[in-house]
Amino acid sequence: MGKEKGAEGAIYGLGFIGAVVYYIQHADSFATGVIGFLKALVWPAMVVYKVLEYLNM
Repeated sequence: MGKEKGAEGAIYGLGFIGAVVYYIQHADSFATGVIGFLKALVWPAMVVYKVLEYLNM
């Protein structure tokens, strides 16, 4: 049997909800709200990219 992934899913889910709330609160229009929702879906990839960019990798 495979490794259980409950904790990782919960952490991602809470991060997703927090990102959606943040982006929706700062949206000026419906379009920026939709873009914020899409950004919330991929926030882990953006974090990894920025960290690697910071480390010059």
